[in-house]
Amino acid sequence: MPEYTYKSSGTNSQGNHYCARDYGSSASNSNSYHYSNQNGSYYYSNPSGSTYYNNGAGSSTYTPPSGNSSQSGSGSKK
Repeated sequence: MPEYTYKSSGTNSQGNHYCARDYGSSASNSNSYHYSNQNGSYYYSNPSGSTYYNNGAGSSTYTPPSGNSSQSGSGSKK
């Protein structure tokens, strides 16, 4: 795991949490972050340049640095 410096983190008035990190100039995405929501969904923007989103209802999307995303699951929140 690369070294990082915390930039900011917190929870907003709706109870949604976020955290931003700085991985430095050697990372593909130096300003990485993640957030998680009260509804169970969450999103990661990774230092490698990939992203991951989970809707909290059984469906997720992973996008590698190449940009060709893949989905899994088909759940919908009820």
